[in-house]
Amino acid sequence: MSNIVKIDKWNPDPDIIARAASILRDGRLVAFPTETVYGLGADGENARAVKKIFLSKGRPQDNPLILHVHDRRVAERLAKCSQRAFDLMDEFWPGPLTLVLPLLEDSRVPKEVTAGLSTVALRMPSHPAALALIEAAGRPLAAPSANKSGRPSPTDARSVALDLCDSVDMILDAGSVDIGLESTVIDLTGDDVLLLRPGGLSSETLCEFLGFPLRTPLLSDADASKRSPGTRYRHYAPNIGVVIWDKKNPLASLVAPAVSGFIGLSEPGVPFAHSIVFDSPESYARGLFASFRSMESEKDCGCIVVEWPEAEGIGLALRDRIKRAANK
Repeated sequence: MSNIVKIDKWNPDPDIIARAASILRDGRLVAFPTETVYGLGADGENARAVKKIFLSKGRPQDNPLILHVHDRRVAERLAKCSQRAFDLMDEFWPGPLTLVLPLLEDSRVPKEVTAGLSTVALRMPSHPAALALIEAAGRPLAAPSANKSGRPSPTDARSVALDLCDSVDMILDAGSVDIGLESTVIDLTGDDVLLLRPGGLSSETLCEFLGFPLRTPLLSDADASKRSPGTRYRHYAPNIGVVIWDKKNPLASLVAPAVSGFIGLSEPGVPFAHSIVFDSPESYARGLFASFRSMESEKDCGCIVVEWPEAEGIGLALRDRIKRAANK
């Protein structure tokens, strides 16, 4: 596909980066790799450019976007940053952590990014090509996952192209991503630290650093969930059904294995039409979305049985993505 451009992860070609940055400054879209998933980038201070993200993805307008920055000083001119926010930036940026912060009143961030809220979500990715692109563009990049809304997030350039086709001007291809699940999102707008979305940075690591447990929003706190993407709509779903399997329960009674696929960490013990078994929770996370896409492309696969992981480390984020893919 002509709009896919190969780029080296560790030593991205400056000329390619400059071309991509020019496209972004021109108000157009570039898909690029991060350590989590591939993002669909637009100039985060250009409302017309940001609207193209929503049109390309078919994304609900009330679903806020994450702004990606390459320098902490950029975050300081976009949001009110507390000492706790600075401490978290110093420890975990660049990396798979998104901070939801109060938006500065004189910020140039358009309402299309924030969904009209008084908060903004900020992240500094660790992928060298992503950082080079953001710096070259000279502005924060709004960048949700580069897929059609509701679909499995893309972990390689081919998946981006299959979903978005000609609606993106350039796709930077640096191979498969390292983590495979989106960033962890925490809310720092109040006294408590709220976990809005589990992701690539484990809750245990955050709690150890903070010295206290994260709180999850109460069901009655609807405003909290609005401040993070990936929390209110069906997400990450393949075109065929997803059935959750806990290995403590019988497997054979769930589906007819001969016309089903299996994804998980345990050997299923019964013959499935297709099975993908990972050797660690980290490889499970890295391969989940690609496995969804692989299974749905098999003509004889009517649904996918997905193993329910332990709720620790990356397993908590895996549970979140599997649950939403199964629409539970």
